[in-house]
Amino acid sequence: MTPKELRAKIAKGEFARPTAGECPGYIQMNMVALPRQYAEGFEAFAKANSKAIPVLEILKEGHHTEILADRADLLTEIPKYNILREGVLVETVTDITPYYTPDLVFFLIGCSFSFETALIENGMPLRHVDMQKNVAMYNTNVRLTPVAGFEGEMVVSMRPIKREKVADAYEVTGHFPQMHGSPIHSGTPETIGIGDIDRPDYGDPIEIKEGEVPLFWPCGVTPQNVITKMKLPFAITHAPGHMFVTDRKDSEYYE
Repeated sequence: MTPKELRAKIAKGEFARPTAGECPGYIQMNMVALPRQYAEGFEAFAKANSKAIPVLEILKEGHHTEILADRADLLTEIPKYNILREGVLVETVTDITPYYTPDLVFFLIGCSFSFETALIENGMPLRHVDMQKNVAMYNTNVRLTPVAGFEGEMVVSMRPIKREKVADAYEVTGHFPQMHGSPIHSGTPETIGIGDIDRPDYGDPIEIKEGEVPLFWPCGVTPQNVITKMKLPFAITHAPGHMFVTDRKDSEYYE
């Protein structure tokens, strides 16, 4: 499927699973929607923490994209959305039309799914893609730079990589800085506050086999973690792993 065809299936309710491995070669995005009174502060916070929260498009009016896809509708073209009130996840839905008000500002944030094709093409198969699972994601103790009342800790995604390919993984993903770039940590998950690698906070457990090293990348679920801790009155995010698939090629963001 092309991204447009996939988004059409999503809008019709015919696709509601994680998007890892879908539409190879096209970038995928995290999404956050906030009331306008919080948008300027969040934008400044994202700029100060751009490795974890690289913003590629902001919709300050309306809900149709202009840069990353041609008039895609962010109300219906993401497989699943989380609705948060006072920092609490109250519902997961496949259509946020009933929740939309013109006061909402949408942020589309780079996603590490976007460099997975490059990893695979460079001899680093990814177990969660092969098994059609969601990537494993974890809360950490890695502090973000506080700005405008926004503060908290980074969320990371984990991919097991063969020991002899670890340097290659850093090199390949480092060419995608707008998709989180290279890992922030490898091995020793406890160093960044992960107590049990077999129990991710989001996504699916992914086995780490003999001779593999767990690599950790910043994750676009970070804003959801921050919003939860700050107890913002209202916010909408994508459900972890259920991304907005764009019309833009990952090669356009290779540096």
